[in-house]
Amino acid sequence: MKFSELVRMLEKHGFRVVKEKGSIRYYGKLDWHRLVRVDYHGSKEVPTGTCNSILKAAGIK
Repeated sequence: MKFSELVRMLEKHGFRVVKEKGSIRYYGKLDWHRLVRVDYHGSKEVPTGTCNSILKAAGIK
């Protein structure tokens, strides 16, 4: 999965960019108590462990 695909999946589940500093983006939504951190690198592939960690933090299966 590429970073752009991961971001689209987060946005499809209601997450929006809350703050951004350089390539680091924090996503949140109203009914979620934690921010989800994504080190965005565009069209590069997301390492499997990183992808699973981000999806788990966002509560996405």
